[in-house]
Amino acid sequence: MKRFYKDVSVEPTDGGYRVLLDGRPIKTQMGRPQVVPSETLGSALAAEWAEQGVEIDPRKFLFRDHADFAIDIVGQHRDETIAKLLAFAETDTLCYRADPDEPLYRRQQEDWEPLLCRLEDKHGVAFQRISGVMHRPQPPETIATLKAHLEQLDDFALAGMTALASLSASLAIALLADDEAVNDPMQLWRDANLEEEWQADQWGREEEAEERRRKKGDEFSAAHTFMLLAKS
Repeated sequence: MKRFYKDVSVEPTDGGYRVLLDGRPIKTQMGRPQVVPSETLGSALAAEWAEQGVEIDPRKFLFRDHADFAIDIVGQHRDETIAKLLAFAETDTLCYRADPDEPLYRRQQEDWEPLLCRLEDKHGVAFQRISGVMHRPQPPETIATLKAHLEQLDDFALAGMTALASLSASLAIALLADDEAVNDPMQLWRDANLEEEWQADQWGREEEAEERRRKKGDEFSAAHTFMLLAKS
């Protein structure tokens, strides 16, 4: 698609801020007004439009899809969104460990256990650790507490959280990425990929697999930045 506008601006409106192209407000992909909660996020969305060239490249919209997801999907289906997030807790990557006699188990203990312990302390919950692949449900009290926490988040935080949890297969990682004490969210991404990195170190690295991980890492970083922009 060719660029069809010249000027890009941001203005306050009821409920937040919106981007205008040649004075016309943008709508979401499902036709709703694209109103975001912070001027910082509005400016980031405007920059994506302003930096487009003669041809519009959808790959350069790092935050637009997250904003539309928050408005079109989360805003209309909050209960379903929260249920999907809680499903990641039931099969959380950080809770499934190798057998204790395997070298990978020791690495998981070193890298994952401090993360889970921090999350448990912060939210007053207890996660079930599982060795092997057999599923075990998490304590109902843990799920109920996490549900109550997620219900307090706004649509934009839930949208970012959904992207983070989907990419990492872990609600724990997504929740920790929203922790102000976490200085390096990309370390969380590396932690989430510990098993894949371990296997690659043992058996060699494939170019296509490395490229897929890199792209997913970029998506993880963009989702995390989106969450920060939405609440700044």
